[in-house]
Amino acid sequence: MAQQDIALLKPVLRIDFPENARLGRGKIQLLEHIRDTGSISAAGRAMDMSYRRAWQLVDALNSMFSEPSVTSQRGGKQGGGAVLTPFGEELIRRFRHMEATLTQALSDDIEWLNKNRTA
Repeated sequence: MAQQDIALLKPVLRIDFPENARLGRGKIQLLEHIRDTGSISAAGRAMDMSYRRAWQLVDALNSMFSEPSVTSQRGGKQGGGAVLTPFGEELIRRFRHMEATLTQALSDDIEWLNKNRTA
């Protein structure tokens, strides 16, 4: 198998908080889907997860920091919905920046691993 046919390795960022809380790409992707859809339910569906699981992750995110990442409004005449707070937007931006920094910092080592691994 040619080297270009092998999926390239990439580092994955996960931040472990005390009390077993974690911040990683899944929660950040959920925030991005909420931002794009305006809905926790739709964001969960986009990630193939139940509304309950999506809500649990949002609740975990909102509990991890001094400010909430997502605010929601119950359904009714105007319908429900969810929006990111300014803090949630900044959390996405900073996490994506940390990922880019990590990828850049490890690029030589990751390239070496890719060159020296088996298929």
